[in-house]
Amino acid sequence: MSIENILDVEFGTELPVFEPDTTLANVGAFARAVGWGGPRFESHEGARKEGFPGALVPGIMGMGFLVSAIHRWAPTGTVEHIDGVFRAPMIADTPAIISAVVTDIDEDEGLVELDMTVKNTKDETRVFGTARLRLPKAEA
Repeated sequence: MSIENILDVEFGTELPVFEPDTTLANVGAFARAVGWGGPRFESHEGARKEGFPGALVPGIMGMGFLVSAIHRWAPTGTVEHIDGVFRAPMIADTPAIISAVVTDIDEDEGLVELDMTVKNTKDETRVFGTARLRLPKAEA
């Protein structure tokens, strides 16, 4: 169900799971587009030479994935704030499973709070955080 206004939201609702494109090709293209090209983002072997377990998904790309998950659920909303804690690196070519749950609703202000998590297929948390979304109020 797509969320159109604040009255469509229920406390405790889990957003649809979102699995973004974390392929090495996509991660490398993003890194180059933001001026961060280089082995740690474009090559598993190059990243390992730098001491990483594989090519990294840039943190800002991961945050973009979180925002994308929100907009897939509530396309009319405006993300006012998002905050993430990076517990472990996200690795390119490794599925990222994004989930979120509604933890607070302020119908008067049109605000929704979400708790969000990025896990891998081993159910290991890579990133967790919160987001605040403003939605249109229902028309009278």
